[in-house]
Amino acid sequence: MKTCLILIDAQESFRQRPYFTDTDLPAYLVAQNALIDGCVAQGVPIVRVFHVDGPKVVSNPFSIESGFVQPLAELHAFEASATFIKGRHSALVGTGLEVWLTQLGIQRLIVSGIRTEQCCETTTRHASDLGWSVDYCLDATLTWDMQHLDGSTLSAADIKARTAAVLKDRFATVCSAAQALERTAG
Repeated sequence: MKTCLILIDAQESFRQRPYFTDTDLPAYLVAQNALIDGCVAQGVPIVRVFHVDGPKVVSNPFSIESGFVQPLAELHAFEASATFIKGRHSALVGTGLEVWLTQLGIQRLIVSGIRTEQCCETTTRHASDLGWSVDYCLDATLTWDMQHLDGSTLSAADIKARTAAVLKDRFATVCSAAQALERTAG
């Protein structure tokens, strides 16, 4: 089955947000870099997706003008097979990614990146609905604590657990980066 790694929004823009912490970053980077290295070694195409929106001013970290729409500094270098810019949660909306994947005969997607419950989850659901088989690499996604409506904290760990539960066996195979690479090699 022809496979492609989709690396979503793993960009420096997030370091500029007040919620950004390094707490889960090291573990994410280990998994994400292993996934990148494994895909490079296996000849699996890697698509890089960047999120760009809001005013086109230097003070907006999600604008090209800010200089922050670039890969996280700690990501291993690789030659992207394609790069897409998105302004919506799904990497498949208005980017041309769907056409590119279809033209290449890609049947299976490996989804990774930032944020677990937003762009990664939304892209996974959308891709599944469009007929792709999806491996969702939970350990190669990153998110941060959020607040419930009552002001209490919803931890990043709980967000990841919830995302895994709602995607599993409905929209994706929820797996580790290592498991996705094993499935690709097999």
